[in-house]
This record gives sequence, structure tokens and C-alpha cells, in this order.
Amino acid sequence: MTVTLAHGAGGRSMRRLVTDQFAAQFAPSPHAVVGLAALDDGAVLRVGDHQLVVTTDAHVVWPTFFPGGDIGRLAICGTVNDLAVMGATAPLGITAAIVIEEGYPLADLERIRASMVQACREAGTTVVAGDTKVMGRGELDGIVITTTGVGLAEYVVTDCGLRPGHVIIVTGCIADHGLAVMAVRHALAFETPPQSDVAPINHLVAEVLRVGRGDVSAMKDPTRGGVASALHEMAEKSGVGIVLDELAIPVTPAARAVSELLGIDPLFVANEGKAVIGVAPAAARAVMSVLRATDQGRDAAVIGRCVDEHAGTIVVDTGFGRRLLAEPEGELLPRIC
Repeated sequence: MTVTLAHGAGGRSMRRLVTDQFAAQFAPSPHAVVGLAALDDGAVLRVGDHQLVVTTDAHVVWPTFFPGGDIGRLAICGTVNDLAVMGATAPLGITAAIVIEEGYPLADLERIRASMVQACREAGTTVVAGDTKVMGRGELDGIVITTTGVGLAEYVVTDCGLRPGHVIIVTGCIADHGLAVMAVRHALAFETPPQSDVAPINHLVAEVLRVGRGDVSAMKDPTRGGVASALHEMAEKSGVGIVLDELAIPVTPAARAVSELLGIDPLFVANEGKAVIGVAPAAARAVMSVLRATDQGRDAAVIGRCVDEHAGTIVVDTGFGRRLLAEPEGELLPRIC
């Protein structure tokens, strides 16, 4: 057997690979409140009276530059967002390891660096350490960036706390990032092309936690595999089923046009500036109010509810009937982040 692109897609195949090859092999850390075996967006380590959230991610997106961003902005925002959805909304710092192919244009590198700096400013953090390597021409496809972020969480949120009756909120229109990348990759011409949503959401999540506090039961960053993969993970780990209201799921006209042309369900497409949040019913109104009062969250929507039947299953209510939403298994969109 060999590794395939499906193993990096963010769906069932990737989780199986990570579990079998890594999570099941490393000894649990005595310092970890949330460790590798949890397969969450990061780990939580107890340091004295503090809870330190740590996350790491490698970025191989192609093309390197896309509408709304580039690999540098993606690297910073992806790390900040993984910390945020676990409750660490004020990142202490980020490390960056950058591997560059010989012959890579310095102008492109400077553009990427500028994007990283700008994204750090938006998130209120900075790169505090790093490493740079250069590989021979043809040994690497341009540039790869790996980032690690750390932050303290007063209130840790995992992806496994959903309960029957809790509502599912998405913080804005879905699928913009993946479809923006795919449109450029396939040279698709649209009068209004989709723009990636890549952005740090830590300040937005901080507001959600401020008003929702203990009623925020689960959060996830719906990147690879999109909202569908994130919900399947959350439902399976929480032991609940989820019923989605298809008509309530926000999708921009540009993203919908590309998804229809490519024959891809927006629920399976990566996002880089959104969160999927589980909230107890009592706090749903307050969370929605604070989200919609911001530019980033103005399109937030309640898209579903948790039920006690069919644990781990996602059902989509189309308005005319119901259908099962399968978990992504293969690679729909390779090298999207």
C-alpha cells in the first residue's frame, strides 16, 4: 500500500492514516489535557495553572497566489484559527519553517512575507522563531511553509462537546477559499470570481466566547473536507446526529456558480476564515447577535441542530425531503491549503 492524495483530504482516509501511523504510536503526554489521540485542531498542555494550546500545520497550496490571498497569509491565518477554535484567541506567537526551491523568485518571496506580516498584524501576533531551507531545483514545487502557534486559553473548547438540542452555527458563507483556488487552477472565467475567505478569526471567536462562555459546546475550523468533514468529526466524537437545514446554509453566488460548474457540493469545500460552532439553545440568540454585528460574521447562520438519533450521522433537510450527507473519503480538491 502507498500514501495517496486522499490521505491528505481531511476526511475519513486522512483520519485513519493519522490514527494508525501516528496517534496510536506515540505515548500520551502526562501534561496533555487534549493530546494527539483526540485529533482536534490542536493540543492543550497544562503548564502550572495555565492551559497552553499548541497547533502546527504545513501549507502546500497551489497555485501559491489566489484571489484574496496567498500561501503566506494562509499559513498565518490557518494557525491562528486552529488556536482560536480551541479557545486560545490571543496567540502568544508563531514559528515558521519555510522550505524554498532553488530559483524561486525573490519578488514572490517578498510578497509572501508581506502577507504574513499583514496577517500577523490583523491577528495581533507575530512570528517569534523560524527556520529556512533551500532545496534543489525540481526537488520541491516552489515553496512550503509550516507554522506552529501557541496561546493560552482561559476556557478550552474541543470538538466533541455537542449535545442533543444544541444548534450548529457557521460564522459566514462557506466554500469561498477552496473554490477561489480551483477557479484559478482551472482558469475558469467568471464575471465575479470567488474570493478566498482566508482571514484570522480569533477576534471574532473571542466575542463568541465572551457572550456564550460555557454554552459554547464545540468548535472546529472547517478547512480540508469543508463543513461536511468538520461536522462528521464533531458528531462522531460527541455521539450525536446532526440535521442540517440546506436552505439556511450561506453560500455566495460566485461560490455557488463555481461549485455547480465543477459539480462539487459546497459543504465539501475548504474554508480558511470560518468556524463551525455548537451552542446550547439558551445562548444561540446572543451568539448570533454578536456575530452578525461584525463584518466577518454578518452572514452567520444557524444551519442545523443536534439530535440523539443516529450518532455520527449528518442528515440534510432539503425542504423537499431528507438525504444523508456522506463524509468525504477521496480527494476532491488536492493542495487547497
